Amino acid sequence: MATPPSRKAILSLYMSTLRTAKSFSSYNFRNYFVSRTQDTFRGMQAEQDPAKLSQAYNEAVKELAVLGRSAVVNQLYGGSRLAVEEQSDIRTRGDT
Repeated sequence: MATPPSRKAILSLYMSTLRTAKSFSSYNFRNYFVSRTQDTFRGMQAEQDPAKLSQAYNEAVKELAVLGRSAVVNQLYGGSRLAVEEQSDIRTRGDT
């Protein structure tokens, strides 16, 4: 029987994954991975079987490594900002 990860370990992994997901420079990728992270960990929160919880935790650890590498590449080759993103550095006519 597999020992399930502690609540503290799961929360730490969640925060690390969420931080990595938010580091994407591309708006669409960033929002997708934040949403996916939240859905993944909600599923882990509802899981009762310790073996399945351990398996989901181990899979999330592997996905964090992949997500981190993808975020670095996205930061290197990120494009321009989209119109839906907040652009606080652009001044409007009323700001003068």
